[in-house]
Amino acid sequence: MNEILNLKPQCIWKNFYALTQVPRPSGHLEKIEKFLLDFAKEAGVEAFKDPAGNIVMRKPATEGMENRKGIILQAHMDMVPQKSPDSKHNFETDPIEPWIDGEWVKANNTTLGADDGLGVAAIMAVMEDKTLKHGPIDALITADEETGMVGANALPAGELQGDILLNLDSETWGKFVIGSAGGIDITGTLGYKEVETDKADAALRVTLKGFRGGHSGLEIHEGRANANKQMVRFVREAIEKCDARLATWHGGNMRNAIPFKAEVVITLPKENVEAAKELVEEWKERYIDEFKTIETNGVEFFAEDIETPAMQVPVELQDNLVNAIYACHDGVIRMIPSYPDVVETSSNLAIIDIEGGEASIKILARSSREDMKDYVVKTIESCLCMAGMKVETGGSYGGWDPNPDSEILALMLRVYKELNGEDGIIQVDHAGLECSIILGKYPHLDVVSLGPTVRSPHTTTERTLWKTAEPFWALLKKVLEEIPVK
Repeated sequence: MNEILNLKPQCIWKNFYALTQVPRPSGHLEKIEKFLLDFAKEAGVEAFKDPAGNIVMRKPATEGMENRKGIILQAHMDMVPQKSPDSKHNFETDPIEPWIDGEWVKANNTTLGADDGLGVAAIMAVMEDKTLKHGPIDALITADEETGMVGANALPAGELQGDILLNLDSETWGKFVIGSAGGIDITGTLGYKEVETDKADAALRVTLKGFRGGHSGLEIHEGRANANKQMVRFVREAIEKCDARLATWHGGNMRNAIPFKAEVVITLPKENVEAAKELVEEWKERYIDEFKTIETNGVEFFAEDIETPAMQVPVELQDNLVNAIYACHDGVIRMIPSYPDVVETSSNLAIIDIEGGEASIKILARSSREDMKDYVVKTIESCLCMAGMKVETGGSYGGWDPNPDSEILALMLRVYKELNGEDGIIQVDHAGLECSIILGKYPHLDVVSLGPTVRSPHTTTERTLWKTAEPFWALLKKVLEEIPVK
């Protein structure tokens, strides 16, 4: 703790540390909402919780700067709850344990919550600092961004009073994001009547883990292994060669995280158990070889003898589901023709749950083009429908179209060069940002996204380059001081 509090600027790191001590996984935000409202009261700024669950704070302009354009500082309060397999961390009750490893701040076998705790910490620093010079400031700290941008989607019209939106949820210092992809959740569900397992059969629990996982927007182009897509390769071959039957499947737990673990239970004739275990070893070697330059954490793939379950998936539905998972697209579909280094369209086979008569497959599709977003939805829908699944979509949000003539972007780039002696980089992201949704409700806003450097969000190796927080804070203060008049 003392190490974190000694980092500069202390105004950000003390607030970030305080945030790590408040449980705030997506879907469980009661404690962080109270924390933020109590903070605002202590800081002497107006604050309230809106009907969407967002926390809004307002700080009046410094004397003499009332005529400046209003600024909206925006970040999200929730964090992705991922932990290592051997961690006993409870995200609903336990604080995050941050520590310093050289240049990086990390967490102890969990996600760190720098996404987007650093953005919230910066907002808190602005709200409590009595020495800053600025025009009128709104702070919008949104709810449940990670599970479908819930707070932004339900943001009431007329609530925000500013002219410029600074989103503090980008993750490479020195890059200024002016556009991002849209996204949509695709869910396939199927109810089925389980059948009895042959009492003479044996059973294996087969676990695949150790993949890096990652953010399905920021890191989808790196070719990281998706545990669900890799597991289906084994399962299909075990069915074909070992007369295996599927009892259960659980893989992935967050829609916007590349799944790093999948686990299935299969039943099979006892005389085929050793062949299945040999098949596990064969596939382990294939995974290691195929991903040897990408998956460096140490791939684990193993089978354990377990008590034979009483029920399993009917064979015809099993085959349909396995075929659908095998055929369902995962990864990059297309790059942006005019920005060939940026992903345009992708899909993430995020979560599979099959057990107890219920099957569910959840996918997050992203695209910066609405027609391509529709294309990938129909592609996946067609695949899942052929397996007899009911397919529904939700949480759709549009892309954020770049505005290279943005006034706030020009100011950001000028101040960045003055402070750092080099040019900032303009970027369009494949990761979805709440900017597009907020712009849909407040189309007059001039928008830029920025932030300190964060790597591997949504994974247990999430970390932030602590030295980037100081120049980020210096830029933010200077920009607030130089916001143009209305």
